[in-house]
Amino acid sequence: MNPSQTSGSPALLAAEAAHYIARATGVPQHDVAVVLGSGWGGAANLIGEVTATVDAAEVPGFHAPSVPGHVATLSSIRTPDGKNVLILGARTHFYEGKGVRAVVHGIRTAAATGAKTVVLTNGCGGLNPDWTPGTPVLISDHINLTASSPLEGATFVDLTDLYSARLRALAREVDPSLSEGVYAQFTGPHYETPAEVQYAKRIGADLVGMSTALEAIAARAAGMEVFGISLVTNLAAGISSQPLSHEEVLEAGAAAGPRISALLAAIIAKL
Repeated sequence: MNPSQTSGSPALLAAEAAHYIARATGVPQHDVAVVLGSGWGGAANLIGEVTATVDAAEVPGFHAPSVPGHVATLSSIRTPDGKNVLILGARTHFYEGKGVRAVVHGIRTAAATGAKTVVLTNGCGGLNPDWTPGTPVLISDHINLTASSPLEGATFVDLTDLYSARLRALAREVDPSLSEGVYAQFTGPHYETPAEVQYAKRIGADLVGMSTALEAIAARAAGMEVFGISLVTNLAAGISSQPLSHEEVLEAGAAAGPRISALLAAIIAKL
């Protein structure tokens, strides 16, 4: 059984993982952490020089990803201005059944490495018909529809300004045309029904997906500044007349990959 599913402190497991990463990469402290979701993988090579790559399955508490389109490694990258960026390619999703601790372990580990800023990316369904597949959208807020939280016990954390307005402003310096919206995390792994999409729209969502919200909560609890950006890979069920498939998500991500990777690298350079 994975340690993140057993009793014990998630903070201690994160500290153990951070110590492993420091030894394996030779980087004692990272400044920024980046979670690369579907479609965003190409950004890693544009951020800076990859100085070390670690097999995620060897890091305490981490798992090899079970989703096509996600890589099984963690990487340390040195930016041109000397920042150390930890790339978390191995994302654990809520629907994998490993528990919420496992879902947010990468975020807690990133905080334990010293990262003060986290960049959360994902591929998602769009509720705005004007956002065609391949459109990047800044996350301004989220709705957590998982009925779970990464926080345990009497841990009360203010989420009023969870997704940093400061960092969204920096992103618009790179691309003033970027739109923003509210992201709703469903549990998955099934796609939402048209009725669920309309429900999400009525309660204020612009984007729907299966990640990010729980990670953002854990990041805020750890004191990190959070930047979120989604890639609309498809119009959500009922908005689109076409059936949904993971292959469609991968294809849209691949088509948009070079453009959004360059965008993300330029944004990270400003952090």
